[in-house]
Parts: sequence; C-alpha cells; structure tokens
Amino acid sequence: MPLPKIINHPPLNAEHSQEEIIVTHMNADYDALASMIAAKKLYPEATLIFPGSQEKNLRNFFLNTTFYLFNFVRLKQIDLNQVKRLILVDTRQKSRIKQFLKLADRADVEIHIYDHHPDSEDDLRGQVEFIQPMGATTTVLIDILRSRGITITPDEATIMSLGIHEDTGSFTFSSTKPADYRAAAWLLEQGANHNLIADMLTRELTAEHIWLLNDLTKSARTYTIHDQEIVIAKVTSDEYSADFAMLVHKFMEMENLNVIFALAQMGDKIYLVARSRIKEVPPGRRR
Repeated sequence: MPLPKIINHPPLNAEHSQEEIIVTHMNADYDALASMIAAKKLYPEATLIFPGSQEKNLRNFFLNTTFYLFNFVRLKQIDLNQVKRLILVDTRQKSRIKQFLKLADRADVEIHIYDHHPDSEDDLRGQVEFIQPMGATTTVLIDILRSRGITITPDEATIMSLGIHEDTGSFTFSSTKPADYRAAAWLLEQGANHNLIADMLTRELTAEHIWLLNDLTKSARTYTIHDQEIVIAKVTSDEYSADFAMLVHKFMEMENLNVIFALAQMGDKIYLVARSRIKEVPPGRRR
C-alpha cells in the first residue's frame, strides 16, 4: 500500500485544526504516546487528542518532564463534526476508542490506522492501514519516517525510544523483532536520551504490587499441553493497576517460566496478559 499523502492544511489557529485528529486507546501507555508523536510527523497539521485516561506511569512522565510542551488538546476542545480524517495509532479496536466510534460510522471521515496488535473481531478497517507484527507500534511508524527521510528532534527520539523499550520489555519480550532493534539504534543516532529513558522505566514495587505478585504466586497452576508447560494465574483487585503487565513479566522472570497467561479482574473488567518465550506458543500480545 502506498504511503499516505500529507495534505497541507492551513496553519493551526488558537482553536486547533478540526479536520485531522490523531488518537490512541484509553489507558494510553508510552508506546501509544510515542506513536502519536511519530504520527504527528506524518500528519503535521493534525491535532493530538488523548481519549480519556493515561496509565499512571505516563501521567508521571508528563509531571516530571517538559514533554507537556507537545501540543495535546482535550476532547472537549474539538468539534467532532468538523473532523474529516481519524488517525488511529496503537489500536484499531472499537472498544478502546469509544469517544470516537461515531466518527468511524461517518462516510465522510477517512480512517488511517497504524498498529502492531494481532487481528480481532472488534477491529475497525481503514482506507490506509499499516499493521505489522512488530514489538511496538512506534517501530511501525519509525520505518515509515525513515523511508521518507523525515527528521526528528532529540526530544522526539527520546519519547519514541521509550515507547519501544516499554512495549518490548527493553527487548526481552518474545514479540520483539529485528526491526525494533534497528528503530532503537536509529533513535539513539537522533539523540535519544538514555538516562531519561532509564529513569522513566525504573519502577519501584509498591505495597499494591507486592500483593498482586503474591496473588499471582498463590493462584499459579501449571498445565502440560502438547508437551509444553503453560502457567495460568489470576488476581482480583478493586481498582485498576496500570502496572499489571509489568508485574506479570516480573513474575515470569522470578519463576523462570516459558509461558504464562495471567487474568486480572479489576473492578468490573477482566484483563488478560500473555507472555511466551517459545515460538510454539505465540501469545499475540494484547492487554
């Protein structure tokens, strides 16, 4: 599929451009944020909008760095009736972009999708789709930026590198691809600040984390399926924990597991985190 053409709209005014918007999923993480910044390089006149909440570590990132200078706006600042192009990054699931679903049903709205997740029955379809099984959506977008010769700043390189590190577990997840390494190397050449990346990715265990790890340990059961040992564990929490995926990975390292499927009931929702080190069990990472 040909690369999307960049349409030169009039410069952004005080109320922002209403024609193109870049959005990601609810509970946005670093890869979602980095993908939005990367997509902005392809669509320079588009407006960046977070659909609802961000994960706790991402909120802390905004509080502790100057990256709030990126031009994000609130949903209430946009007149959705004026939108002509919806650019989705790091998701294409209807259930994860609820505020923007009505745009997808409009015949006059063009949908562009950039994602790295496996297919699901809940997926939207777009006129432009770049969907590749990379370790991070940021990697998918960086491949496009590099092919077009688009330059980025050291600040942009830092946040894009952060997105790749988070979604690949700093290149330890089995979903990591050679392209993720190449993208990270290129970002380092563009001035990515690894000291900041290391600081932002370092997470101390809280009392809540310890309780969840304890529940994972107690509930873990091992099953042998087609000669492969599969561990299934479950936890229950009254509140959403943005670090559950990180805790599952830590538990996997602690117990030296090859495959784990961890279920978490948090509030009125159920989340699944799957991790695998072996090619015989590709978990298709989706949270």
